[in-house]
Amino acid sequence: RTGNRELNSMELARTIITKENKTDILSIMHYTFEELTSFKGIGTVKAIQIMCIGELSKRIACTNAIHKLDFSRPDTIARYYMESMRHKEKEELVVAYLDTNMMITSGTINQSLFSIREIFVQALRLNAVNIVIVHNHPSGNSEPSKDDIISTKKICEAGQLIGITVLDHIIIGDKSFTSLNALGII
Repeated sequence: RTGNRELNSMELARTIITKENKTDILSIMHYTFEELTSFKGIGTVKAIQIMCIGELSKRIACTNAIHKLDFSRPDTIARYYMESMRHKEKEELVVAYLDTNMMITSGTINQSLFSIREIFVQALRLNAVNIVIVHNHPSGNSEPSKDDIISTKKICEAGQLIGITVLDHIIIGDKSFTSLNALGII
């Protein structure tokens, strides 16, 4: 809405967006509160407003995607998780625990470091019969790494032993995703 004494609001916005070779409006999703308030003309209130707009944008995208969410279709799963995960600067893993009707039996666990044991302890606790794994690549490239493939195969094998099916493992990049099921890895 307003700039500072040297820059009008548009010039201040351009300065924020282009800092550190960032080139578009989505770069504001990567700024912390401290980084935003380091700009001359961005105080506590403006920084909070900017962060709220980013969070609201993510939630609107998620709300629109939930109506079309179908756990047998990787595109709808990716659309649901895309905005909440693609701007993360660290890798995060989300597991959706599903019942026989393909509905989420409970929330998701969200952690960057995970163990196969923890995934299935939670699945058993929630009486899940299927799971979908989603994680992001902060680089923006959604292609699976060798470790992604190895880990996915191990998770699938463990699930088979206890009767829980891994329906998919989806990797979220920047405006892209890869389904390991579609690649034939699962």
